[in-house]
Amino acid sequence: MGKERVRLGTVQETLLIPLYGRALDAKARRPVLRDERARVMVEGIDYDFAKFRGPSLGGAVLRSAIFDGWVRRFLAEHPDGTVVELGAGLSTRSYRLDNGRARWFDLDLPDTVALRRRFLTDSERTTTLAASVLDTDWCDEVARTGGPYFFVSEAVLLYLEEEQVRSVVRALADRFPGAGLSFDTGGGAMMRNQDRNPVFKTVDARMTWTCDDPKALEGWGLTLRESRTFATPQPDVARTWPWRHRYGMPLLARLVPPAVNSYRMNLFTLEKGR
Repeated sequence: MGKERVRLGTVQETLLIPLYGRALDAKARRPVLRDERARVMVEGIDYDFAKFRGPSLGGAVLRSAIFDGWVRRFLAEHPDGTVVELGAGLSTRSYRLDNGRARWFDLDLPDTVALRRRFLTDSERTTTLAASVLDTDWCDEVARTGGPYFFVSEAVLLYLEEEQVRSVVRALADRFPGAGLSFDTGGGAMMRNQDRNPVFKTVDARMTWTCDDPKALEGWGLTLRESRTFATPQPDVARTWPWRHRYGMPLLARLVPPAVNSYRMNLFTLEKGR
């Protein structure tokens, strides 16, 4: 069989960056995620992945590990819960972390879903939804599981305008109060340096939403529970990282604070009426 050709929109193309990062990690002597499915997908997609170079590839892997840590904690507390990935791309989180009991929903735009379905299939407990994160129709299907719920949005909301992000958060808070929501934010230092990033030089999409202080988002219907950087992962997550990441990231954060500290992974609780 031939390789699958990529037909993705400008922003959707960026999903190939973390996919390639996870594939390279799977080949490493000491992998962080051990994502063999990512390696298989890269080998089956007709795309010049080699143009992606630089620390962003490794950063994508560490970011996924931090989000994985929160999902694992949720499933440990709620083994029959529902995990919803907003802008799933070619994420394999539902395969990496499934406990045999949870319900999983992977949501993304139709062109991304078409590519995803070439490599990842739904099951009795795993459902792929072709929809925009800005829509709300898909909420009905998710709500039928009864919860509790945990929402993950990794490297997605950054590409929206601030008011769009606010509308997504408020819609989720109104429909799923008390649920967990995790997403990443980028401060001004990161946003201003996108064109210097070797990976972003190879794609046309650019992140638009700037957030210097995740705590300031609490007025949107959120309560901030944790905010992490690559230098401050959860202790149980850090223990799984090779020493070059475990000790190198805190050192880098001291040497060039804006480069590390302006990008954050955040865990919130959705609060109705806030």
